[in-house]
Amino acid sequence: MSFLAGQFRPRVISMGFGVIRHGLRTLAVAVALALTPLCAPPAPAQTPLRLTLDGRIEGPSAPFLVALERGHFKAEGLEVTLEASSGALEPIARVASGAYDIGFGDINALIRYRDQNPNAPVQAVFVVNNRPNYAIIGRKSRGVEAVRDLVGKKLGAPVADPASAAWPILAHLRDVDLSKVTVIDVGLPVREPMLAAGEVDAITGSSSSSPINLRAKGVPADDIVVLLMAERGLELYGGTIFVNTRALSEKPEAVRAFLSAFVRGLKDTLRDPAAAVESVVRRNNTAARDVELERLRVAIRDSVVTPEVIANGLGGIDPDRFARALDQIGLVYSYKNRPKPEDIFDPSFLPPESERKLD
Repeated sequence: MSFLAGQFRPRVISMGFGVIRHGLRTLAVAVALALTPLCAPPAPAQTPLRLTLDGRIEGPSAPFLVALERGHFKAEGLEVTLEASSGALEPIARVASGAYDIGFGDINALIRYRDQNPNAPVQAVFVVNNRPNYAIIGRKSRGVEAVRDLVGKKLGAPVADPASAAWPILAHLRDVDLSKVTVIDVGLPVREPMLAAGEVDAITGSSSSSPINLRAKGVPADDIVVLLMAERGLELYGGTIFVNTRALSEKPEAVRAFLSAFVRGLKDTLRDPAAAVESVVRRNNTAARDVELERLRVAIRDSVVTPEVIANGLGGIDPDRFARALDQIGLVYSYKNRPKPEDIFDPSFLPPESERKLD
């Protein structure tokens, strides 16, 4: 009996450990099941939106990139894809065609486009640049320090440049005889090189870009004169966010969400331009950080933070000023059917005023 007892004792002990191990596994499974929801909620669907800019990704593009990289769009339930373009008209045509939901571009180009294509389903919903950064850029060494100095001079004015379209308005406002200024349609890539070489005496351009490009071509900073049109009577607004009106009707909440996220990105940019411009450098491997930061800071100074914005907040328009801007465009452009402000700009999608006020 003692032998049999010795044979059975190990087996009993072994079976005991097996039972314990089985019990522990069963308990672990039970605990896991208890801690796991029977039906995990699905991740919320992200609404896709395609966004097109009005040119290359440069310093002034930072607010869009900041909103994208810091998750502001995602937090609003949006999946935003962003692309550059080749110029002022391309983003308008892209959005009007329905290929893109949202665009950023010059509101004055949009006004003329809508006049020529009255059924185009595109409308502005948020003004980013309260004033355009259109400018006449001259050189003191060429005798250009004021708008009236252009009389008898050569002005390089690319047709594709929105500032070129505003030049005749400025001439009218400053009593400059257009027939006494030789306007040359030059290509955008050769605009600053021609001024640097003295082939023209001044150019139309932007305050946030042309002076930087001229310095890069060897023109001394103290020889460059920047004549901002907005400081010389031009009442026009500038860069704006516009949408395909089918998107307005099919997903209006997505448009509101986009603008709310964009405002956060814009405010982030205004608070810390140096940090914001890093988003530009990451997306444009040919960009120089210091150059893009200067572009951004000049755009903020000349176009974004204006007395009107300080008083009323970001994004909106003054209907009376907008009407005067339409009148100014009409000085040099023959409308087929002159629009009203509400035909071009819809304020109903703007975030609440409390969100749009500057910090």
